[in-house]
Amino acid sequence: MASAMHAMQARVDVAAGNLSNASSDGFRRSVAHIALGPRGLSERASVDVAPASLRHTGRSLDLAVAGVGGGLLVRDAAGHVVIVRSGSFEPSAGGEWRDSAGRALLGERGPIRASSDATVDERGVVSDPAGAVVGHVRLVQGTTVQSGFIEASNVDAVHEMVNLLAAQRAFETAQKTLSAIDDVRARETSDVARVKA
Repeated sequence: MASAMHAMQARVDVAAGNLSNASSDGFRRSVAHIALGPRGLSERASVDVAPASLRHTGRSLDLAVAGVGGGLLVRDAAGHVVIVRSGSFEPSAGGEWRDSAGRALLGERGPIRASSDATVDERGVVSDPAGAVVGHVRLVQGTTVQSGFIEASNVDAVHEMVNLLAAQRAFETAQKTLSAIDDVRARETSDVARVKA
Protein backbone atom coordinates (compact mmCIF):
# COMPACT_ATOMS: atom_id res chain seq x y z
CA MET A 1 0.00 0.00 0.00
CA ALA A 2 2.88 2.35 0.75
CA SER A 3 4.35 1.75 -2.72
CA ALA A 4 0.90 2.36 -4.24
CA MET A 5 0.60 5.66 -2.37
CA HIS A 6 4.09 6.68 -3.50
CA ALA A 7 3.31 5.78 -7.14
CA MET A 8 0.01 7.67 -7.09
CA GLN A 9 1.69 10.72 -5.55
CA ALA A 10 4.20 10.66 -8.43
CA ARG A 11 1.29 10.42 -10.89
CA VAL A 12 -0.37 13.43 -9.21
CA ASP A 13 2.89 15.40 -9.48
CA VAL A 14 3.24 14.60 -13.19
CA ALA A 15 -0.36 15.60 -13.96
CA ALA A 16 -0.05 18.80 -11.90
CA GLY A 17 3.17 19.72 -13.71
CA ASN A 18 1.49 19.16 -17.07
CA LEU A 19 -1.51 21.27 -16.08
CA SER A 20 0.66 24.13 -14.87
CA ASN A 21 2.39 24.23 -18.27
CA ALA A 22 -0.68 23.74 -20.47
CA SER A 23 -0.30 27.24 -21.91
CA SER A 24 3.52 27.26 -22.15
CA ASP A 25 4.58 27.31 -25.81
CA GLY A 26 6.68 24.32 -26.80
CA PHE A 27 6.08 22.40 -23.55
CA ARG A 28 6.08 18.61 -23.87
CA ARG A 29 3.81 16.74 -21.47
CA SER A 30 5.20 14.07 -19.19
CA VAL A 31 3.57 10.66 -19.02
CA ALA A 32 3.57 8.61 -15.79
CA HIS A 33 4.11 4.87 -16.19
CA ILE A 34 3.11 2.63 -13.25
CA ALA A 35 4.32 -0.98 -13.10
CA LEU A 36 3.79 -3.80 -10.60
CA GLY A 37 7.01 -5.47 -9.50
CA PRO A 38 8.25 -7.70 -6.65
CA ARG A 39 8.42 -4.69 -4.28
CA GLY A 40 4.99 -3.32 -5.19
CA LEU A 41 4.18 -0.51 -7.57
CA SER A 42 6.93 1.55 -9.16
CA GLU A 43 6.71 4.63 -11.34
CA ARG A 44 8.71 6.34 -14.03
CA ALA A 45 8.00 9.28 -16.29
CA SER A 46 8.72 9.82 -19.97
CA VAL A 47 8.23 12.79 -22.29
CA ASP A 48 5.47 12.71 -24.90
CA VAL A 49 7.06 13.93 -28.14
CA ALA A 50 3.79 14.11 -30.08
CA PRO A 51 3.53 17.36 -32.05
CA ALA A 52 1.20 20.08 -30.85
CA SER A 53 -0.87 22.58 -32.77
CA LEU A 54 0.77 25.69 -34.20
CA ARG A 55 -0.22 29.08 -32.83
CA HIS A 56 -0.16 32.01 -35.27
CA THR A 57 1.90 34.97 -34.05
CA GLY A 58 2.49 36.87 -37.29
CA ARG A 59 6.17 37.50 -36.40
CA SER A 60 8.47 36.48 -39.27
CA LEU A 61 11.16 35.34 -36.81
CA ASP A 62 8.82 32.92 -35.01
CA LEU A 63 9.55 29.58 -36.66
CA ALA A 64 7.83 26.23 -36.15
CA VAL A 65 8.19 22.79 -37.71
CA ALA A 66 5.14 21.65 -39.66
CA GLY A 67 3.94 18.05 -39.24
CA VAL A 68 5.46 15.08 -37.45
CA GLY A 69 9.22 14.72 -37.13
CA GLY A 70 11.90 17.12 -38.26
CA GLY A 71 13.31 20.10 -36.46
CA LEU A 72 15.43 23.23 -36.42
CA LEU A 73 19.04 23.04 -35.28
CA VAL A 74 20.22 25.48 -32.60
CA ARG A 75 23.54 25.78 -30.75
CA ASP A 76 23.84 26.81 -27.11
CA ALA A 77 26.62 28.79 -25.43
CA ALA A 78 28.51 25.56 -24.60
CA GLY A 79 28.55 24.59 -28.27
CA HIS A 80 25.98 21.79 -28.00
CA VAL A 81 23.70 21.42 -31.03
CA VAL A 82 20.11 20.42 -30.26
CA ILE A 83 16.96 19.93 -32.31
CA VAL A 84 13.95 22.10 -31.47
CA ARG A 85 10.48 22.12 -33.01
CA SER A 86 9.93 25.87 -32.73
CA GLY A 87 11.51 29.06 -31.51
CA SER A 88 10.97 32.78 -31.24
CA PHE A 89 14.17 34.35 -32.55
CA GLU A 90 15.64 37.86 -32.29
CA PRO A 91 18.81 39.24 -33.88
CA SER A 92 21.61 39.63 -31.31
CA ALA A 93 24.07 42.54 -31.27
CA GLY A 94 26.20 40.53 -33.71
CA GLY A 95 23.22 39.87 -35.99
CA GLU A 96 22.81 36.18 -35.09
CA TRP A 97 19.26 34.95 -34.63
CA ARG A 98 18.91 33.73 -31.05
CA ASP A 99 15.98 32.29 -29.11
CA SER A 100 14.90 33.20 -25.56
CA ALA A 101 17.45 30.70 -24.15
CA GLY A 102 20.28 32.43 -26.05
CA ARG A 103 20.71 29.56 -28.54
CA ALA A 104 21.76 30.49 -32.07
CA LEU A 105 19.71 29.26 -35.03
CA LEU A 106 22.07 27.38 -37.33
CA GLY A 107 22.32 27.80 -41.07
CA GLU A 108 24.32 25.76 -43.54
CA ARG A 109 27.41 27.90 -42.84
CA GLY A 110 27.09 28.60 -39.11
CA PRO A 111 24.60 30.78 -37.25
CA ILE A 112 21.97 32.64 -39.31
CA ARG A 113 22.78 36.34 -39.51
CA ALA A 114 20.07 38.60 -40.88
CA SER A 115 18.00 41.62 -39.95
CA SER A 116 14.72 41.36 -38.05
CA ASP A 117 12.72 42.12 -41.20
CA ALA A 118 14.09 39.11 -43.11
CA THR A 119 11.71 36.30 -44.07
CA VAL A 120 11.95 32.51 -44.03
CA ASP A 121 10.13 30.25 -46.49
CA GLU A 122 8.96 26.66 -45.86
CA ARG A 123 12.28 25.25 -47.13
CA GLY A 124 14.25 27.41 -44.68
CA VAL A 125 15.49 29.95 -47.24
CA VAL A 126 16.19 33.29 -45.49
CA SER A 127 15.64 36.38 -47.67
CA ASP A 128 16.14 40.07 -47.01
CA PRO A 129 13.30 42.58 -47.68
CA ALA A 130 14.52 43.05 -51.28
CA GLY A 131 14.18 39.29 -51.92
CA ALA A 132 17.91 38.47 -51.95
CA VAL A 133 18.82 35.13 -50.32
CA VAL A 134 21.02 35.70 -47.25
CA GLY A 135 21.11 32.16 -45.86
CA HIS A 136 19.51 28.75 -45.44
CA VAL A 137 18.24 27.48 -42.09
CA ARG A 138 19.79 24.11 -41.28
CA LEU A 139 16.94 21.62 -40.96
CA VAL A 140 16.60 17.96 -40.13
CA GLN A 141 15.87 16.12 -43.39
CA GLY A 142 12.20 16.18 -44.37
CA THR A 143 11.43 19.29 -42.29
CA THR A 144 9.23 22.09 -43.53
CA VAL A 145 9.08 25.39 -41.66
CA GLN A 146 6.16 27.69 -40.89
CA SER A 147 7.20 31.31 -40.37
CA GLY A 148 4.97 33.37 -38.10
CA PHE A 149 3.98 30.40 -35.94
CA ILE A 150 5.03 28.91 -32.58
CA GLU A 151 4.26 25.35 -31.51
CA ALA A 152 1.93 25.35 -28.52
CA SER A 153 2.02 22.90 -25.60
CA ASN A 154 0.88 19.33 -26.37
CA VAL A 155 -0.98 19.13 -23.03
CA ASP A 156 -4.70 18.31 -23.15
CA ALA A 157 -5.95 20.07 -20.00
CA VAL A 158 -9.14 17.97 -19.71
CA HIS A 159 -7.21 14.70 -20.03
CA GLU A 160 -4.68 15.84 -17.41
CA MET A 161 -7.47 16.88 -15.01
CA VAL A 162 -9.00 13.40 -15.33
CA ASN A 163 -5.55 11.86 -14.68
CA LEU A 164 -5.10 14.08 -11.63
CA LEU A 165 -8.48 13.15 -10.12
CA ALA A 166 -7.97 9.44 -10.81
CA ALA A 167 -4.54 9.50 -9.17
CA GLN A 168 -5.90 11.36 -6.11
CA ARG A 169 -8.71 8.83 -5.71
CA ALA A 170 -6.29 5.90 -6.06
CA PHE A 171 -4.04 7.52 -3.42
CA GLU A 172 -7.00 7.92 -1.03
CA THR A 173 -8.08 4.29 -1.61
CA ALA A 174 -4.57 3.01 -0.81
CA GLN A 175 -4.49 5.22 2.29
CA LYS A 176 -7.86 3.88 3.54
CA THR A 177 -6.76 0.30 2.85
CA LEU A 178 -3.58 0.86 4.86
CA SER A 179 -5.61 2.31 7.75
CA ALA A 180 -7.99 -0.68 7.64
CA ILE A 181 -5.04 -3.09 7.80
CA ASP A 182 -3.66 -1.19 10.80
CA ASP A 183 -7.07 -1.39 12.54
CA VAL A 184 -7.27 -5.17 11.96
CA ARG A 185 -3.75 -5.65 13.36
CA ALA A 186 -4.54 -3.50 16.38
CA ARG A 187 -7.71 -5.55 17.05
CA GLU A 188 -5.81 -8.84 16.68
CA THR A 189 -3.19 -7.66 19.16
CA SER A 190 -5.80 -6.65 21.73
CA ASP A 191 -7.70 -9.95 21.21
CA VAL A 192 -4.50 -11.97 21.81
CA ALA A 193 -3.87 -9.98 25.02
CA ARG A 194 -7.44 -10.72 26.21
CA VAL A 195 -7.15 -14.47 25.48
CA LYS A 196 -3.88 -14.70 27.43
CA ALA A 197 -5.45 -12.92 30.39
